[in-house]
Amino acid sequence: MSESETGVAPGDTVVVAEADDGTALPETGVGRAEPGRLYRLGVWWQTNITHFSYAGAVVGTLMMWLSFTPSLLPRGPFFQGVVAGGAAAVGYALGTFIAFLARYMISRDEPWPRAGAKWWSGLAAVAALGTVGMLYLYGYWQNQIRDLMGVEHLSWSAYPLIVVIGVIFFVLLVVIGQLWGAGVRALTARLNRRIPPRISAVTAAAVAIVVTVFLVNGVVADYGMRALNSSFAALNGESTPDSEPPTSTLRSGGPESKVSWPSLGRMGRAFVSTGPTVEQLTEFNGEPATEPIRVYAGLESADGPLATAQLVADELERTGAFDRELIGIGMTTGTGWINRATVDSLEYMYNGDTAMASMQYSMLPSWLSFLVDTERARQAGVALFEAIDIRLRRIPEAERPLVVVFGESLGSFGGEAPFGSMPTLLARTDGALFSGPTFSNTLWNDVTRDRRPGSPEWQPVYRYGDQVRFIAEGGDLPEVDGQPHDTRVVYVQHASDPISWWSPELILNKPDWLREQRGPDVLASTRWIPFVTFLQVSADMAVAANVPDGHGHTYLAAIPAAWAWILTPEGWTPEKTAKLIPRLTRD
Repeated sequence: MSESETGVAPGDTVVVAEADDGTALPETGVGRAEPGRLYRLGVWWQTNITHFSYAGAVVGTLMMWLSFTPSLLPRGPFFQGVVAGGAAAVGYALGTFIAFLARYMISRDEPWPRAGAKWWSGLAAVAALGTVGMLYLYGYWQNQIRDLMGVEHLSWSAYPLIVVIGVIFFVLLVVIGQLWGAGVRALTARLNRRIPPRISAVTAAAVAIVVTVFLVNGVVADYGMRALNSSFAALNGESTPDSEPPTSTLRSGGPESKVSWPSLGRMGRAFVSTGPTVEQLTEFNGEPATEPIRVYAGLESADGPLATAQLVADELERTGAFDRELIGIGMTTGTGWINRATVDSLEYMYNGDTAMASMQYSMLPSWLSFLVDTERARQAGVALFEAIDIRLRRIPEAERPLVVVFGESLGSFGGEAPFGSMPTLLARTDGALFSGPTFSNTLWNDVTRDRRPGSPEWQPVYRYGDQVRFIAEGGDLPEVDGQPHDTRVVYVQHASDPISWWSPELILNKPDWLREQRGPDVLASTRWIPFVTFLQVSADMAVAANVPDGHGHTYLAAIPAAWAWILTPEGWTPEKTAKLIPRLTRD
């Protein structure tokens, strides 16, 4: 590079700003001439980005090792790499901050000593050997949890892939953090001209945090959500392979329906297109069946949750649903999905003399809407139940059909939303079944918190265990004997379901489900680690439904047993439950 390009004379020396540890970084360049823009950019990059904290690297390595410990579900190479990189980045930030705080508190006049090449080489050797050892343990733990859940073991190629993904993710996060820190230092330097240094540092950090929050919430989140909604809107416009416009007047989107077929959305079209036929119901129960009613309204069916809910209630009246023996009000997950086993089970149990109603409030996948769409789910849940309940109260009490509510995941949150307390839910419905509840579920949290002492969080006993029950599988309930009982609400939840056990509190607080007796599908070697467990369970959420029934966020076989216990349909037996399970599917 020539002098004309850099604006400096060869051999001149300049001292740039202090590095993170307080030492000056000498650079060959200009002392007497004005440096060029390209040269200044290179010096800035070397000063702020290529300098790493030794303390941060030590803590980051330890956190990365801890990320290989087991959590709730099997983790493949991609998510393990992301968790490892994220944990290393968090550890790096913590180590760097602790070193900075120590320097700040001691206020030494001489520069803080920097780690030399020998120290860095030693750390690199230890990190490499330790990572190999932790990858070996990771494979051992993964084999245990995969055998427990009936999932295939990882191949040898997964391990180098974990390292590559982890390094990329770590470097990306650290560079972003260093760019943020460089901005804070630049602002501090400007403020130093007018206010004392320590006040300027605090002020610069506060301003940077406020601006970052504003940008993330107001710009990144806004444009990100627009992009996501646009992407999933295209998917919502498609149809599943088994979706065809109904020919029955008892289905939304069919003849005489007030809801058009295209407006139902992908999952709405699947909901009204599937389910047991009259022939299948007749064959199963051994007596002539009634054609089931299914009504649904999508995001494009009406403007807003209130109008959408009213449209569903109108559809129920149009189809004669209020003359049926049972009405089921189901809340969906983000995409508008409903577990088919929940609906099909009721139709088999009542031989088709049922009406099922639901509506869509979002297009985002379940785990994402769980994070950003809870308010929409709440509004939709309240609007749907109240719109139907108003019509029901016009009917003499003795002539009203049975009314049940149900939902899975965020659908369970929306299903709970119309009821301020468990007694209200019990008073206003004839039963409720919620699968895979989320940490946002108000009633679930209330009942779990008030559980009987000695009962674990993953399967609490509420009061006398009569009105509300928690199960992981159908065998956790007594057999249906046709005798009356008080249980009207059942929660189906697995000890290994990250959707239920994820919470921001995992960052710094050990949860009861790891403090108390472990669930049957949670390894004894699972430990709570600050920050790390939060990252692990967050990654588990993305693959929560990728495990067999009975684990994670996959619910099927326990559903008919739960409905049979809640409603005790006339003539229903445990043998019928066992016969029904093979006919059921989630999707």
